[in-house]
Amino acid sequence: MPPISLSPDQVASVIYLVILMIAIIGYGFFSASGKVPFGKVVQASLIWLCVFIGVIAGYALWEDVSQTLLPRQAVFAEGSIVEVPKARDGHFYLTLDVNGSPISFVVDTGATNMVLGPRDAARAGLRADDLVFSGWASTANGTVQTARVILDSVALGGITEHDLPAVVNGAQMDMSLLGMEYLSRWDEVTIGADKMTLRR
Repeated sequence: MPPISLSPDQVASVIYLVILMIAIIGYGFFSASGKVPFGKVVQASLIWLCVFIGVIAGYALWEDVSQTLLPRQAVFAEGSIVEVPKARDGHFYLTLDVNGSPISFVVDTGATNMVLGPRDAARAGLRADDLVFSGWASTANGTVQTARVILDSVALGGITEHDLPAVVNGAQMDMSLLGMEYLSRWDEVTIGADKMTLRR
């Protein structure tokens, strides 16, 4: 049987859970010693057991959410290399500074443009009233209006692009899309089994 290897975070979690279980058992023991009715001891133990299970469930849920929605992108070599792990849903997520504001994107190599949802466009300083929605695009939710824009700056790691063309979607989106218009500006983009690497 291969040895079990735990990360420092996992070791800390195990220690926390062991301490919690010791507290539960200790509470039950001392309550019984003090001649507290057995039913009360059982009731208190069940409450603590529910708390224990809730902590485990919450920790597991947070691990899933953080892996999917909060990718740990890493920047190397003075910002010229960016590595992004694949999320559990199979996608790659990047956070870029668009016009000075951090915006999260899902990488879509099948998309031509960088596509901003209305909320992200507003965060980047693009007012809907100032945009001209003269284009149309077909999506899974039907046909939507789009507006072409020029972004003053788009930064990732130590690399900043200026005057980058993009599209603002007239309908709400779960997350903005990072298409080939931006990705092609990197010298090399490689996608492996578990990570994506951008090099300049």
